[in-house]
Amino acid sequence: MEAKDADILRAAIQRFVPLTDDVWRLLTPHLQYRAVSRGEKWINEGQHEQDIGLVLEGNMRHYYTRDGEEKTTYFYFENHLVSSYISAVTGKPSLLTIEALTDSRVLTFPYRQLKSLYDQSPTWERFGRLLAEYLAFGLEERMVGLLMLSPEERYLELLQGNKHKIIERIPQHYIANYLGITPVSLSRIRKRVQEK
Repeated sequence: MEAKDADILRAAIQRFVPLTDDVWRLLTPHLQYRAVSRGEKWINEGQHEQDIGLVLEGNMRHYYTRDGEEKTTYFYFENHLVSSYISAVTGKPSLLTIEALTDSRVLTFPYRQLKSLYDQSPTWERFGRLLAEYLAFGLEERMVGLLMLSPEERYLELLQGNKHKIIERIPQHYIANYLGITPVSLSRIRKRVQEK
């Protein structure tokens, strides 16, 4: 493992909690690389998730399947933590699939190892709590957008918010799926927005 990649993960975790060298060293022996090729699944619905990862390179898509239809709910880019977190925490099969949209590199660590660090270090326990709060906030924000905003308002939020990478790097049919509309509807919305 390259030191710079571990430093990227450390910086991502330090967005939640400060890490001393001693506290950081509790996790480093458990870090592993995982290469995920374009189109390959990081995790499939029905599998048991065991790892939390940080995307070092690439794009990934998080989706659910209902009656054979995919429902995209999230995209991951460089420096994003990635996991089927509920599966990792509960030990139950994942309800979601995470797929690489490009060749991707991920630095991972086992959730069970993180959980064991909760008893060894208040810093790691605090990280676990803040990570769960961050994920809960993201889920509520996404749910509110789907329930309270029109497709055009959701699209404008992508343009004006902090989600520019989705517009810049994700294929249009996946953006439409993420917005809960067809690609044809997305084309109409884009045209209306450009004409305003």
